[in-house]
Parts: sequence; structure tokens; C-alpha cells
Amino acid sequence: MRRRASYLLPVLCCVLLAATSLRAQTDENVARLQCAGGADAHPGADVVVVYDSTDVDVQDSGLSYVHMHKLTKILTEKGARDMRHVIFDYDPLSAAVEVLRVRIYRKDGSVETVPLGEVRDYAAPARAIYWGARQKMAPVGWLEPGDAVETLVFRKGFTYALLRDEDDDSRFVPPMKGHFYEIVEFWSSVPVMEKSYRVLVPENKPLQYEVYNGEVSSYIHFHPRFQHRVNVQMNPSAKQHPTDADDLHPTSGMYTREGKITYCWYKRNITPLERERDMVAPSDVATKLLMSTSPDWYAKATWFHGVNEDFGSFAVTPEVQEMTDKLLEGVTDELEKISVLNHWVAEEIRYSGISMGEGEGYTLHTGKMTFADRCGVCKDKAGMLVTMLRAAGFESYPAMTMAGSRIDRIPADQFNHSVTVVKRASGDWMLLDPTWIPGVREMWSSAEQQQEYLLGIPGGADVMTTPISPADNHYWRAKNTSQLFPDGTLTGTVTMVAEGQSDALMRRAFTRSGRSGWQDVYSRMLAEAYPGAEITRQNIADIYDLSKPFKVTLEYRIPNFARMAGDRVVFTPLMMSNPFGDYFHAPELSTNTGMDSRMYGFRQRCSRVVMLEDELTLPAAMQAVVMPKDKNIKGDVASFSADIKLVGNTLHFSAKHRMEKRMYEAGDWPVFRSALVARKELSESPIILSK
Repeated sequence: MRRRASYLLPVLCCVLLAATSLRAQTDENVARLQCAGGADAHPGADVVVVYDSTDVDVQDSGLSYVHMHKLTKILTEKGARDMRHVIFDYDPLSAAVEVLRVRIYRKDGSVETVPLGEVRDYAAPARAIYWGARQKMAPVGWLEPGDAVETLVFRKGFTYALLRDEDDDSRFVPPMKGHFYEIVEFWSSVPVMEKSYRVLVPENKPLQYEVYNGEVSSYIHFHPRFQHRVNVQMNPSAKQHPTDADDLHPTSGMYTREGKITYCWYKRNITPLERERDMVAPSDVATKLLMSTSPDWYAKATWFHGVNEDFGSFAVTPEVQEMTDKLLEGVTDELEKISVLNHWVAEEIRYSGISMGEGEGYTLHTGKMTFADRCGVCKDKAGMLVTMLRAAGFESYPAMTMAGSRIDRIPADQFNHSVTVVKRASGDWMLLDPTWIPGVREMWSSAEQQQEYLLGIPGGADVMTTPISPADNHYWRAKNTSQLFPDGTLTGTVTMVAEGQSDALMRRAFTRSGRSGWQDVYSRMLAEAYPGAEITRQNIADIYDLSKPFKVTLEYRIPNFARMAGDRVVFTPLMMSNPFGDYFHAPELSTNTGMDSRMYGFRQRCSRVVMLEDELTLPAAMQAVVMPKDKNIKGDVASFSADIKLVGNTLHFSAKHRMEKRMYEAGDWPVFRSALVARKELSESPIILSK
């Protein structure tokens, strides 16, 4: 049975078949490129993907053979520079890739083939994770707008990593043996005229799938059980032209294979995803396809539990036991024991991934290895904590989560982070994250609230979501007591105290740089807002003391703080003007409020409440000439209130800004924006007083 280009799919233009076949001919590519148009047809784009097709053949073991065929047309000089070489990533421990063809279609009609001998295989650039990842690069060279690049690539394995000269495929079988799962993105940052994904799955493997955030066309084909064709005459006495056998039956155009079921999804005219600042992850809002032969998340959780227990990831060695006993000497409180071990792993196991060879990426390093290396990635830090908790007599296991985007119902591999779960004496489970809490007073980072996770506990578990952490757990409070002198100079004392994630951010303002610059952190910030300002004395709490909320006290002097004009004084109270408005003290102020509405949900770093207070003593009793009105923006997801009053020679200002969540819906934007705009506008509102 002859393969056809796209199993009789509707045509794109010029009555062209979709190029999912591996036998796409040169004339088809030329015709497609003519239909693709130029820069005028794709405003703002540097390239256009004419087609992007993927064919997958899944084996009984779960191993997949993948052919990826892509044709990209150059529209601008920038696009030509970006496409001067094509790169394919792969992890040789779990996958392999072979570049089968790279061709250049010149705008003058000529076709050039890049010699495969020029393809280079080299170690991929790495930072913090050194697992031996590699890249293959095909040099395309000089291109001009109107040219196009065709690539045909084969890969096998279970990660998005991309070879073929190995005879033994056993090391490419996925860790969850016998199962296949995939995430296919039907969105792009560049225009795509057609994208297709076709997979052949053994008949004995039920495949569940779902399309999220949009629509794609699809079909399922079964392999015919038998073929029975007979000769039938029409008007025997009349002359007839013979009919090609492939045109006799509709099924002749189907791409199937005995023992397999063919699934195919395709989408045309994909426009670039329009992004918004502070939006949720693109995969949460853009069209994507999830598929899996795994029945549910319980099966995934059970596998994750078993693969690490069988590997012996959490065996307690004498060295680990000795360190655990030493750390917990004299500690009797259950939560304190957990906290001591959690923070020891957080601070003493450096984030640096060293490959252990086979099993890397999904198997947690043994506690023995991590303890000796004193380093590892999130899964290894989580495993180290599990090991030490077990050494302390706790029941503990690893868990998986997805930092940054949503985990959906189909049990595909939607994880990028590993954490720890421990059972307390009450029988309740408690999540811990030693990767995200260096310099954090919490035991689980609330920057991971509203985030799905899967526990690797005996018997498995379903996917669950971390709850919202109340804003009051993450307060940032600043109080200023000051005096204004007749020459416009302001002197005073500011005290800032923070808790939770607000506390962690303030500490990070220091730990992100060398100690030599710590004393200048606030003097620089104040001088940027008020040239000539100086810190006369400061008291900064111990950066590394996590036993209490972080506190900073500053005594300052600001010349020309107020403009004195005859009997009038013009100024904006210090706390009202947000002088400590960088990311580490006021991350919300960087949110773009220029949009009246949003298409997508948006996010902040964490739920948070900001409390500001200012008490300013004036040179003499004064009367208000211009005084900003009090603010009172109310909402379930955000609010802002401010009160300003003049009593004799004292000006009082207080404000509270609440942000109740980390992840917000698009419908939350109006009230969230109103509260933030009110605070920003107030910071630019001058007060005018007269004697």
C-alpha cells in the first residue's frame, strides 16, 4: 500500500496535499513555497513555517521512532541570520537523533543539499545541570529573504532529545516501560501554515488524549482486517480506461500498519501567540495536545514510588545517620526537627547537577551520592531530604510538581520539579521543598501556591493543587517617623519588617551580591529617588538568621525633600512615594498597568500585603491647600486603601495594599489593576500646605 502525503486531508492552497509523508517531493515543496507568500503576507514575522509534520511509531516497549519534517521560509534578513544553522538537542543516555536531510531552496529556484558529513555533534552548553546533553548542528550558511530550509530528522527515545547508529534500543525505552505519553504544542512564536502530528500505537495500548485551549482537526484510522477486491465490469461492450489500484477504495489512501491504530491531529494557519506581560505560562492558554497510554495519575505516582524505592535512592548510610543525629541533638519538637533537616539540605546541598549515568533525569540520586557530592538538582535535594527524614524516624517520600505552568488531567509527563513529602505524627502529609527555600523562613515556598503536584507514596495518589497562602503570611510593613525643617530638609527613621516571601525577597536584595556591597543597598536606593540623600545610620538584621522576620532600620537625611515657596510647602510623604520600589521590596510595582483588559490570566510572585505608615512633623502648624483624596478600592482578589490627614503640625499617612493570590484569572484584572493604579498615582501626588 503506497503512502500518501497526508491521508487525503483537505488541501491548503493550489490543491496541495499536506506534507506529512517522508517522501515529499521537490516540486511539492516549490509549490508550497509559492503559496506561502512573502513578508507582506506575514507582517512582523521573520520566517514562516510552511509545514511541520511529525510521524511517530510506538513499539510495545513504549519506545518511539520519530520522523520530523519541516520546511521554513525566510522572510527577512533577521530570519536569514537566525536560520544560518539548525540545531537539534538530545540526551545520549535516553534518546538519539540522526539528521537525514537538510536542503536549501533558493528563491531563484535552485536547490542545494547540505552534506550530512558537515553535521557537527558536540557537548551542549550547560549551566547548573551537567548531565552530558549534546547538540547536533547542521550548517546552512548564507541565506536571503525568499530562500527556504527543509529538514528531515529521525529520533528515538523518550525525552525531547534527539541518532540512529545504535543497534541496541533498550536504553531508549521510556522509564515507565510499556507506556507512551506526549505533549504537542499547537502554538508558535512564528506563523505556521500547517502542523501535523501522527502516531501509530499498538492496538493493545488504549490511548487517551485531550486538546486544551483551542481546537485541532483529527482522525483515528484502524488497519483493515482484510482486503478483498474483485473485478467488476461497467458496460462491457464499451471501451474503459484502467483505474489505478490505489484509487479503487478510499482506504487505500490511509496510512496504517498491521497491529497499530493511527491517530492524527493537524492544524492550519497558526498565527503567532500574542503574549502579555506577566501572563501565565503559554501552555496554560495556547492550544496543546496531551496524550498518554497511562490510565491515570495513580499509575504514574505508583511508578514514581517504585522506581526510586527499587533503585535504593533513600538508603540511610552511617555517614548520613551520623549527620542527622548531630543536627537533631537536643531537638524534641516534631516541626523543628523537620525544619532543621529541610533547611540543612536547602543550604548545604548546592544546586548543581552531576550525571550518575543510566537513569539520570527521572531517578533520584542515592542519599549516599548526594551527601558525598554535596550537590544535586531539585530531585537529588528532595531525595537527600527524604533520606535524612527517614534517618530521623519519619515516613517520607519524593513528589513531583510543575513550577510555572498548570498540570492537566491527561497523565502525560508534565513535571519539571521534584519536592519532598513527610508524614507527621498526626497522620497528615506535609510538603517540603529544599530547592526553593534557601534564605526563606518557610518550609514550603509559597511562591509555589496554586501549583499542581503528585505524591510518590505507596499506593499512588491523584494530582492535587497547593492552596492559596493568605496575603497576611507575606506582609511587608514600613513605618516612617520624620521631621521637616524650614529649609526643606527631611530627617527621620524608617523601619521595614517583612515575613514569608516578602521576607525572602528582602534578604535576596543582599545575598544576590557580595558582602562588600551590602552596606550600600539602601543608600543607593534612596539616592536614586532623592539626589543628595544619605543614610546616617542603619541596622540590618542578620541576613542568615531565619528564626525571626527580617528587619531593617534606617536613619536618614534628605536635603531639599520639600520645595519651600514663600508660605507654601510642596512634597510627597516618603512612604507614599514608594522610595523602596525595586523588585526585592515592591515586585508588584513592576506590573504593567497600561492594559485596560487582559486576554489571559496573569501572575504575581506571591500573595502579599503591603502596609505603609508615615508620621511627618512639620516646621509649624499648617493648612492644607492641595491634599490627595483618600483611596478605597475593594475587591476579593486585590484592594487598596489610603488615608491622609493633617492634624496641627503633623501629617499622617497610612495605606494598605492587598494582593490575595499568586495566579489570577483575566477577569481579576480590573480590580487588581485599579488597586495598583491607585497606589502608583498616589505616589506621584504632591501635597501643598500653607502656613
